[in-house]
Amino acid sequence: MNNIKILWVDDEIDLLKPHILFLEGKGYEVHKCQSGTEALEEVEKVNFDIVFLDENMPGLTGLETLSEIKEKQANLPVVMITKSEEEYIMEEAIGSKIADYLIKPVNPNQILLSLKKNLDHSRLVSEKTTSSYQQEFRKIAMDMAMINDYKGWADLYQKLIYWELELENIEDSGMFEILESQKVEANSQFFKFIEKNYPSWFEKNADAPVMSHTLFKEKILPEVNKEQPTLLVVIDNMRYDQWKAFEPVINNYYKKEYETPFYSILPTATQYARNAIFSGLMPSDMEKLYPDLWKNDTEEGGKNLHENEFLQGQLKRLGKNIKHEYHKISSLKAGKKLVENFKSQKENDLTVVVYNFVDMLSHSKTEMEVIKELASTNKSYRSLTHSWFRNSPLLEIIQQAQQLGFKLILTTDHGTINVKNPSKVIGDKETSLNLRYKTGKSLTYEDKDVLAAKNPKSIHLPSINMSSSYIFARGDLFFAYPNNYNHYVSYYRNTFQHGGVSLEEMIIPFAVLSPR
Repeated sequence: MNNIKILWVDDEIDLLKPHILFLEGKGYEVHKCQSGTEALEEVEKVNFDIVFLDENMPGLTGLETLSEIKEKQANLPVVMITKSEEEYIMEEAIGSKIADYLIKPVNPNQILLSLKKNLDHSRLVSEKTTSSYQQEFRKIAMDMAMINDYKGWADLYQKLIYWELELENIEDSGMFEILESQKVEANSQFFKFIEKNYPSWFEKNADAPVMSHTLFKEKILPEVNKEQPTLLVVIDNMRYDQWKAFEPVINNYYKKEYETPFYSILPTATQYARNAIFSGLMPSDMEKLYPDLWKNDTEEGGKNLHENEFLQGQLKRLGKNIKHEYHKISSLKAGKKLVENFKSQKENDLTVVVYNFVDMLSHSKTEMEVIKELASTNKSYRSLTHSWFRNSPLLEIIQQAQQLGFKLILTTDHGTINVKNPSKVIGDKETSLNLRYKTGKSLTYEDKDVLAAKNPKSIHLPSINMSSSYIFARGDLFFAYPNNYNHYVSYYRNTFQHGGVSLEEMIIPFAVLSPR
């Protein structure tokens, strides 16, 4: 039994001899003492794995002993054992971070269960998770072969994310590799599905998913009313798994009413997808209706400077008189300023906050070696996002919104994918620069690597000139020019990019939450 050392502290320790013999018979090494003072001396001398501590002892009480043990060894699990079921004792003990709580008289199996829960927990969870995923693996593979609609793909992607988050904390790296290969296969099949079906989603009366340009009308607007202010947060460039990583933090302040995936339009890039959310229009219609506001890829200047005007235009078209304010946060300073002034937003029916941090992080990752080191995998990228969120002004804004009774809507404009493999492309100097999609004339590319839109109007995209086309990278590919190829490839491989066709970029979260 890998020599697990238990310290059992009880002023009536002799009465516990049968329990101690039972544990020793199971291979545990049990040290006994009869007071809190004695326990503290033992903890100094011996490296224990766990402590069983009686609450009701003369001299130092169990709670006092617990507090002193935690000062010496914060991570040593302590199981409190007490005759009393008084609530304040339980609360005190739980507040002091006990590992478990048992009421006397305890039986040997309760003790054994507590040991398993606290000492074997990670191994048992790991084994259970691995066997569960092994069973699920075949079902996912079969489902993948059968899916023929957008809802099926959204369900399958959420299932893959669930298993990715379950498997990331276990020791079995082999299982994680199997899941990764299953994701690659899913993206390959998803690409074929999009290639075949995407254009038809724009036909009249088509069976189409909620997409960027229909999200506001179909999902956001029905939630906005005069009785309760609504905070709409659009976190730029946020994948579904990143949302799942910090959702538990939000759950402290808000409870989820419902969550649903929706589809980003192509290209899965900010200037297309986010402008589509706020305007309620596809890019070719934006170009037509707002020639002064819409900028194509190759034009100079910011491409997302007019979201508020687009939103005002959409509300006007829909005949909605909604008092709203729009805030774009692209720096820590801007975030803190909104925190300071957030109370004034209570007068609005709708407060829109576009938060650019995730986008800045993913792009800066290619520029800053530190970030490149910190976020080279999906797991580390999730962890970084979670850490940022916990310490960001955005969380403070959400906390204030909860205190002021705001409804919360949280979403994004598109996701992002960790790119692995280059695909050669050649274009003239007017070709757009994005790594996951290109638009321009006379593009030369590998047919098998791209979804090509030779007639951009068929998918409601603007043409920069008469012979312009678009290409979108499949799976985890990124576009590279033949000149200076090797340097370019090593620089961008394992960075997070967007604009192309993948589950990660296209299937994204929309959540409605009410204050706790």
